[in-house]
Amino acid sequence: MSFFSSNYSSQEPSSFWRKYHFFILLFAAIILKQLPLITIPFNWLESYFHEISHGLAALLTGGHVLRIQLFANGAGLCTTQGGIAFVISFSGYAGATLWGWGIFKLSSANQRAAQIFSVVIFILLVSSMVFWGRDLLTWFILAVLAVIFLLTIKLQKVHYLQLLMQLFGLLILLNSLSSPSYLLDGRNLGDGAALASITYIPEVVWVLIWFSIALFALYSLYKIAKK
Repeated sequence: MSFFSSNYSSQEPSSFWRKYHFFILLFAAIILKQLPLITIPFNWLESYFHEISHGLAALLTGGHVLRIQLFANGAGLCTTQGGIAFVISFSGYAGATLWGWGIFKLSSANQRAAQIFSVVIFILLVSSMVFWGRDLLTWFILAVLAVIFLLTIKLQKVHYLQLLMQLFGLLILLNSLSSPSYLLDGRNLGDGAALASITYIPEVVWVLIWFSIALFALYSLYKIAKK
């Protein structure tokens, strides 16, 4: 009887974690977003993936990246030349969502995938500093983000790296859900306004599209975690 109780109690937490770990991490991400100082690097991270998505879209459509700027308040700017304007403008919010989704999904696959992807992001951050950073604040923010990923790479227990990467992915997705709404400020600036001028489709429609993509990505991760 005592053996059964001991065996049951040792398996129960593991079973509970497997069943609810997505919601636990999502709740942790929501809490972290409410903490003013702690959330700053994660806002920078979402902003970086937003801007690097613009840059990669420019490169993939035949354009060039002139500079990437990141600001202390979580805003950013990617200056490009050439390429397909529609693809570049659309890719910022959509790309950040894709990065968040990919970070969570790949890090959930296995520990080795989490390590490799963390190294890839670290290299991308360092490359951005070298090739596209042009000011001290941007270099500082990119350096902080690079150090964060360098520290995760050096974690002794790779299982913790998986959890951190999953948390990063959810934080990026939560920012992707909320960030497009800031475009509806009446100033007619930003990616939504750029797409509206290109397509004659109102800015609010593009905001809803980006929100829907992020919401679908979050639901997709829930379904993956549930399996």
